[in-house]
Amino acid sequence: MKKVTIPSLQAMKAAGQRITMLTCYDATFARLVDDAGVDMVLVGDSLGMVIQGQSNTLPVTVEDIIYHCRAVSRGIRRAHVVGDMPFMSYQVNADDALRAAGRILRDGNAESVKLEGGEELAETVRRMTRAGIPVMGHVGLTPQSVHAMGGFVVQGRDEESARRIWHDARALQEAGAYGLVLEGIPQALAAAISERLAIPTIGIGAGPGCDGQVLVLYDLLGLNADFKPKFVKRYAEGHATVKDAVGRYIAEVKAGTFPDEAHSFQSKKPVVLPPERQDARLLMDLDADGTPLYGAPV
Repeated sequence: MKKVTIPSLQAMKAAGQRITMLTCYDATFARLVDDAGVDMVLVGDSLGMVIQGQSNTLPVTVEDIIYHCRAVSRGIRRAHVVGDMPFMSYQVNADDALRAAGRILRDGNAESVKLEGGEELAETVRRMTRAGIPVMGHVGLTPQSVHAMGGFVVQGRDEESARRIWHDARALQEAGAYGLVLEGIPQALAAAISERLAIPTIGIGAGPGCDGQVLVLYDLLGLNADFKPKFVKRYAEGHATVKDAVGRYIAEVKAGTFPDEAHSFQSKKPVVLPPERQDARLLMDLDADGTPLYGAPV
């Protein structure tokens, strides 16, 4: 099993091979998506919404990202692991960005970081890449700017904003970014940017013309029954599956049919309990051959 690296991702772009990326936040799901063959795993600040129940990504901290990156990295053998840089961990200055990104790689075991923004962050990206920190950019609809944008609104629909997104994408490539997420922009614009850039583009809500695609794993699995944005395709109805399984568990416990014999342990010898008044320490007494008199511990 060959590890996915930044050079191999760039080689996929050059060869016209599509790149797959999913968000992930824990070791169990990481192992599953890695075994399925996904190329990249993003520990996204979307964890603020799908894990923490926040209304947006802004409350997520560097410590949150490090914690989830560490968990995800334990479940990964093949995929490339990217850690999101949270709001205000890189916007103030390049020194802050270097420290935060370094911690995500060192303490979180991520293999690269992703940040949102364009031309205004080019020098920061340049500083980071010179320090040996691989950086993925993110332009278009940038969720950390949700308030400035007036919500999660598609970007680049007019000529002026489309050109601005293109300039941002080009500036990040020139600053040393190894790849770029294009989110929430018209498919024609995403295709044009992808064709012009030498680095891979990963789309979400940006049409089929990107070099790869990313989805939030919980959206792909349909775990939120009420969340149905246009750009998400559900590959399962996980909310119904989970509710059904939990409902059957509750019904069986209430009816006394779980646990049954197949899911219970048996004693090697008949259980003999001491009289109620006997010292509680006798519960640990052993018989002659060293077997606990009152059953094995659970």
